[in-house]
Amino acid sequence: MQELEKDYHLEPSVLKRKTEQFLIPEVRETQNKYSNFDLYPSHDLGSEKINRGFDSLANYIATKKTVCLDGFSGVNWSQIIEQVANHLNTKGLKFNLIDISESLKPEDQIQEMIGPFLGVEESVWGTRCNLEIGDFFDNAKLNALKVDEKVDVTIVFGSGASLVNFEHTLLYFDLPKNELQYRMRAGEVYNLGVTATKENFKMYKQYYFVDWVVLNAEKRRLSKYIDILIDSQNQLEPSWAFMKDVKAALKQMSTTSFRVRPWFEPGAWGGEWIKEHIEGLNKDVINYAWAFSLIVPENGLILESDNHLLEFSFDFLMHQEAENILGKHHKKFGNEFPIRFNFLDTYKGGNLSVQCHPSLKYIQEKFGENITQDECYYILDCDEDASVYLGFQEDIDAEKFRSELVKSQEENVELTITDYVQQHPSKKHDLYLIPNGTVHSAGAGNMVLEISATPYIFTFKMYDWLRLDLDGNPRPINIDHAFNNLRFDFKGDKVEKELFSHTQQIEKGKDFEIIYYPTHQEHFYDVRRFDFETTMNIETLGSCHVMMLVEGEQIELETETGKSQKLSYAETFVVPAAAKTFKLTNLGSGRAKVINAYLK
Repeated sequence: MQELEKDYHLEPSVLKRKTEQFLIPEVRETQNKYSNFDLYPSHDLGSEKINRGFDSLANYIATKKTVCLDGFSGVNWSQIIEQVANHLNTKGLKFNLIDISESLKPEDQIQEMIGPFLGVEESVWGTRCNLEIGDFFDNAKLNALKVDEKVDVTIVFGSGASLVNFEHTLLYFDLPKNELQYRMRAGEVYNLGVTATKENFKMYKQYYFVDWVVLNAEKRRLSKYIDILIDSQNQLEPSWAFMKDVKAALKQMSTTSFRVRPWFEPGAWGGEWIKEHIEGLNKDVINYAWAFSLIVPENGLILESDNHLLEFSFDFLMHQEAENILGKHHKKFGNEFPIRFNFLDTYKGGNLSVQCHPSLKYIQEKFGENITQDECYYILDCDEDASVYLGFQEDIDAEKFRSELVKSQEENVELTITDYVQQHPSKKHDLYLIPNGTVHSAGAGNMVLEISATPYIFTFKMYDWLRLDLDGNPRPINIDHAFNNLRFDFKGDKVEKELFSHTQQIEKGKDFEIIYYPTHQEHFYDVRRFDFETTMNIETLGSCHVMMLVEGEQIELETETGKSQKLSYAETFVVPAAAKTFKLTNLGSGRAKVINAYLK
């Protein structure tokens, strides 16, 4: 038997989470499977396809001579090895453990290597890196790693384990990015190649611009070699499945439909709509500001087998099936899913900051992104006093506006924002267009469905109503970045003419109509809405479709393969280009309205 080194304790140590959100259940409660809003939307994997626990994993490992346990950021490697070793010891097996992190380059070399991608120390932004996982490791140390022929099994573990130069069976431990951030906020995880925690925004910056770029690229490379995929959210009883079954599910998703797992966050301006309308969430929170309904860089997909759940990152789907998902637009966007849907909840809450987003050239040159953050606000719901701030007043004086913003920030004095920015009454089902460079904010009293290109962290705040964040700290203000991008030509009458989507009825039948919401020329997507009493038959026309039931109770989606899926109010779903045709059936008592964003 193997005696563990002192760094690995026989008692499992579970990482803490700093969040009020519930951990994904190991087993779905069948009575909650079809609640009004499904927090854990899943794809059926078939019976007996998902396994649980370290004992079953250890049984598999015990049949192999060399095994690599590779995986993503935030995985609790110490605890995994404790568990695997305990079970192998119980079986009387001899094994050798190789910690791949001991082959990393010295930390000072890694910091020097990644420094250029992390930007200014106190900035929340860096530049997307062009590094690979191998750049973090010492090749001489990697080449020195050998299989111990005297033991039953050699186990290499840690992010980068697959870099060893001997044949191995590969088990990949994945972790959704929301769960990673909960562990980060608790001070329990580190960045790649780093052995100490930092302020949360600095850790997130390295995750976004370095670690996730590197590890997602490595995940894509490894996809064809993975034997088992493990969901490492539940640290004591992880769910796992054979990768061949996961790949078959991904193929089916890419030709039918899917939902990602949404997650929810409180914020300084957050409201009460989500709390009041979405069942199953923890209500003992200060508010909910955001719903990550479809922000795929940070969403997961869930597989289900006999009510057992397994979640993994959305990246796997695009790595394998991007062409099926995006159809004729695959050449333009590659493996990058281009559209996001998310909620901004200011109902009984506060105003968003007054802000803008970068131009395409700016986001490419400064931050290394491929596309920019062109947005729309679709008003899902609002109270009678709700408003949207959009565009400048006709007499806007850019220099005066800037000086007043600086004064407000430096002297902590209020600014009468409507002296400079237009305020418009919100109206349910209206669409406001926010191409890059547009000054905007969602006022209090709204439930906004934000329809946007996928980038989501590049928000240049100019005025934040003098408030603090939920930890009592000032929120970052980015006046310089904003004024490098603001479009002062969006002012006066031009705002309503160009930034309000003026709807057109483009088709009408006995019990349906299709409403077109024209977007701005800067947007690479268009929006329309299907209003119907009974059914709608729709063709994908080679494009991916992101959709949501924005009025009504429930609909059923059926694709030409025969797969059907029930969808409730406010649930986001995706129909890939390869689905070709699909039918929506209204299951509610009144007219159903389904919003649809699709690539131009």
